Amino acid sequence: MARKYSKKASKKVERAMRERKRGTLRSGRSGRKVTSRKQAIAIGLSEARRSGAKVPKKKAGARKKSTSRKSAGKKK
Repeated sequence: MARKYSKKASKKVERAMRERKRGTLRSGRSGRKVTSRKQAIAIGLSEARRSGAKVPKKKAGARKKSTSRKSAGKKK
């Protein structure tokens, strides 16, 4: 069976995880310190995608959740 993620992608994730552990990993625009393991993995995969590594596309379900959360807050 073929690899789901390329070696290059796993290296990017590995680097992001190390940075998170050291406390030097920062998120996008806000520049806040990343403490979440899942967020560190997401950042690593995103960087791998940008550099052209073999990484499956993002799930559409994750985007749907965020929009429903926003609309739930506006109902009040």
